[in-house]
Amino acid sequence: MKKSLKGPICLTLCAIFWGMAFSAQSSAMDHVEPYTFVFLRSAITCLALLISMPLLNRLNPANNAPTASNRRHLAVGALCGAFLVLATILQQVGLVTTTTAKSGFITALYIIIVPILGIFLGRKPRAAIWLGVLVSLIGLYFLCWQGTLNVNVGDLFTFGSAVVFAVHIQLIDRLGGNLNSIKLSAIQFGAAAVIACAVMLLFETPNIDGILACWTDILYVAIFSGALGYTLQIVGQKSTDPTLASLIMCLESVFAALGGWLVLGEALSGREIFGCALMLSASVIALLPGRKRVAQ
Repeated sequence: MKKSLKGPICLTLCAIFWGMAFSAQSSAMDHVEPYTFVFLRSAITCLALLISMPLLNRLNPANNAPTASNRRHLAVGALCGAFLVLATILQQVGLVTTTTAKSGFITALYIIIVPILGIFLGRKPRAAIWLGVLVSLIGLYFLCWQGTLNVNVGDLFTFGSAVVFAVHIQLIDRLGGNLNSIKLSAIQFGAAAVIACAVMLLFETPNIDGILACWTDILYVAIFSGALGYTLQIVGQKSTDPTLASLIMCLESVFAALGGWLVLGEALSGREIFGCALMLSASVIALLPGRKRVAQ
């Protein structure tokens, strides 16, 4: 596989796993409270990665190459885990007073926040990527936005979530390059589980019957969205511009809509199909190679 395609392919798979897990997440919310769900999925993801790490390292010898120290892995993993769980919690709190469609649109605004942060960090995206971001935003509008322009407290919490997700993407880009992807992902979710557990015990009362009623949903999200999806994010971002990475991962919204159609029987309107097509086109536009300068 060409190195230039490895990152985008990993990130596309990541978006598929995240998007298709949305149906399971939605179903689980009928039985457990949000912080309980975040804790359980994070803890199971961390455990699954720790158990599978020796086998995955043997299958991919590159993982055994010398990397940063364990202390470095712990520090970066804990930092990324804190931002990840904060973004998730802000999103869940926002959903109390905003609609799911509106939440999906506002959360995905990280595709414009990431390149803005990148400019301050000295990383200017190519013109094709900016065009892809613009087309993707228009596609998101048609796919997700069905409400009004009124702004409430839930919208502000959700926008805060988008900002934190953007920071998380930049952290992976800036700090994760020379780290073992599986180890970093496991530590990240371990930290997220500890924080989510504390929040859960403060604000919720876990219900065993509710957990047992949706254990398959929790397990699916933990393995596919967590262990596979977020590890693929780390692997993919190692060779992909962070703005392009955010643009590809934003396809999660497209695959969530497709998952709702396939799994939950939710029909897609012509407006939503048009939005999906625009977002897919945006990723193709952003992947087009830049024009090489001719030597004078």
